[in-house]
Amino acid sequence: MSQYHQIKTKHPDAILLFRVGDFYETFGEDAIKTSEALGIVLTSRNNGGSDLELAGFPYHALDLYLPKLVKSGYRVAICEQLEKHSKQKKIVKRGVTEIVTPGIKTDEKLLDFKDNNYLASIHITTKGDWGVGFLDISTGEFFVTQGNKETIEKVVQNFSPSEIIYSKSYKKQYEKLFGNRFYTYPIDEWVFTYDYCREALLDHFEVNSLKGFAIDDLEMAQIAAGSILHYLNSTENKNLKHINSIQRIYDNNFMWLDRFTIKNLELIYPQFHS
Repeated sequence: MSQYHQIKTKHPDAILLFRVGDFYETFGEDAIKTSEALGIVLTSRNNGGSDLELAGFPYHALDLYLPKLVKSGYRVAICEQLEKHSKQKKIVKRGVTEIVTPGIKTDEKLLDFKDNNYLASIHITTKGDWGVGFLDISTGEFFVTQGNKETIEKVVQNFSPSEIIYSKSYKKQYEKLFGNRFYTYPIDEWVFTYDYCREALLDHFEVNSLKGFAIDDLEMAQIAAGSILHYLNSTENKNLKHINSIQRIYDNNFMWLDRFTIKNLELIYPQFHS
């Protein structure tokens, strides 16, 4: 189990689907969550004197079970065997080849083609404007803007992202504005720096300036957008060539609705009555 624990340590917040032969196996807390989400059998085996929970399914059932895990709000790290089993090697080389989250879905089986599946990043500040970016990785649509926190709240409500990332150091400010309305994943504070994020954008689009995208004057928005690219790279999503443009959000291009109107019209979540 040492190989499993080494890989799991790198992905503590995700359910690790660990490929063993023709099966994906989960262990411990991951197994309990997987069993409950998928309705599959939870077993246990002795592991160094204590019982370890175990739940798994055949590899060919991944297309059936992966969407269920993601729709249940879980991050999923898929760990594959990177070489063929041989008698000479006791341990097969394994590694995480993909991380799937509510906001990072490219497989058609995971997508609802009636709606965009936006990953958002909010750059929160204590003074001045906040920045926000929205990317649908399945289509390559990329939008950014900045403004006061009331403006950002309005924009986020209207885009209704499937996942929001923000700096760990601003958790209180985020929760004060949005509560638990969205699936979130806080990331390290150092990512949200202007020089780093601007360089990430310039490198990705292979340009020397962002003036051509009309966002060169939006420093906070650039930080939000650059942090999205960082996050995608950190989740093993390297194939981003189809993201070839980024658009500035102008107020006159959208019909803005406040959260109370959205709630009353049931545009995001249906209203339930007892």
